[in-house]
Amino acid sequence: MINSDHEATDEGGLFSGILGTGDIIFMILACAAPMGVLAGIVPLAFAFGNGAGVPGTQLGMSIVMLLFAVGYVRIIPHVRNAGAFYAYIAASLNKEAGIAAAYTAVVAYICAAASVLGAMSYFAADLFAALTGIVTSWVVWAVVSIAVIAWLGYHKITMAAKVLIVALLLEVGLIAVIDILILWDRGWAGLDFTSFSPRAVFAPGLGIAVIYAINGCIGFEATAIYQEEAVNRAVTIPRATYGAVLVLGSFYVLSSWCLVLAVSPDKIKAVAGADPGHLVANVAFGQLGQFGRDALNLLTISSLFAAALGFFNNISRYFFALSRDGLIPAPLGRVHRRHGSPYLACLLLAVLLILIIGFFALAGLDPLLSLATSLSSMGAVGLEILLTTTSLTIPLFFARRGEYSWGRTVAPLAAGLIIAAATWLSLANYPTLTGTTLPVINRLPLLFIAIAALGLGHGIYLRRMRPAAYARVGSSHVEG
Repeated sequence: MINSDHEATDEGGLFSGILGTGDIIFMILACAAPMGVLAGIVPLAFAFGNGAGVPGTQLGMSIVMLLFAVGYVRIIPHVRNAGAFYAYIAASLNKEAGIAAAYTAVVAYICAAASVLGAMSYFAADLFAALTGIVTSWVVWAVVSIAVIAWLGYHKITMAAKVLIVALLLEVGLIAVIDILILWDRGWAGLDFTSFSPRAVFAPGLGIAVIYAINGCIGFEATAIYQEEAVNRAVTIPRATYGAVLVLGSFYVLSSWCLVLAVSPDKIKAVAGADPGHLVANVAFGQLGQFGRDALNLLTISSLFAAALGFFNNISRYFFALSRDGLIPAPLGRVHRRHGSPYLACLLLAVLLILIIGFFALAGLDPLLSLATSLSSMGAVGLEILLTTTSLTIPLFFARRGEYSWGRTVAPLAAGLIIAAATWLSLANYPTLTGTTLPVINRLPLLFIAIAALGLGHGIYLRRMRPAAYARVGSSHVEG
């Protein structure tokens, strides 16, 4: 687990050898917000997707993510950079494309962080009012949360890892108890596996279910961001990547299947459609009474807080990598002498998140229906684009080295094509993701075209005017 001994990778670099496989897995899983996904996304998949076929769909997308991981872990040792997506695309295609990917990744992760902060603040204010009768503004909860997250991000990464471990164990533990009780109630004779049958999976609404399934898995790719701080990174990062995919996939498949069993395959679509926001809470109440409902509501808040903290760490390390490579101002690459954190990047990110929260608050927009839905959907689409591009370019990287194999060529190519189809489905059904018909929100993904164009233009400028900086783009900074 967490190793207290560390050494700087270089002067002013991130501390190396302080994160073990378990630490990284816990941070990635917490970033994925499994409780938030199960309570917020899975019921929508039931309601608008293929109903009882959601567990089978989730199983299929988990296999796709494993195919992606097969190629992903093979390129990591060759391009050792905390920029992850950005560095891999730069090495596989060209540096201009890598810079475009960097800007896309930063915007996507910031959108994801702001969205979970909005949802968390809404639920926190709602729960506080229910418990005390005191009505508070969601903005207060958002600002306080950003302050706490920035404080944790400013300090050594092991402190944030401990917080995330506790939050994750609590939320997963509660869901595991509910799952076990459901299975116990049904018994062997009551187990129904029709959710995994082709008829259920390929029922009407499969496309929508695929969107929600893949969005629930997004986040595991961030394991590579922590490779500069990992213990024995050549072993730790592949293990953490596979471990995160397997744990996330198993959790969603089992828990969504148990929800189907608790309600019944024939009724799950109608019940979820009638009240998707309270489906999981009602199941928890049926198994554990009022305690189960209250505990689930509380742990949903802690799950979203953990996700915001995880995204915060991801973004701050992206800022660090881009600053070190000369793409953004150099001060953002400064590392705290004692904590080994990119502390100026943390402070900048805190300011950006406060500005986003302030914009939605001043506009009088709802933190859940406007902020969370619009920015979470945009962040998901951005990360899907990056997953697709990375997966499809990994075979090119190895082809230039004359290396062809199932893991280097076939697996990432197959995963890339499937994720590309899921990305197209997300864009084609974007209003379903956002839950609104407002054109200004449903056209937000078009910003990624401008962001990518800006990155390409920056890359062309560096190649022509600053060749030394251009040469540093996506370069390796981890030894061994």
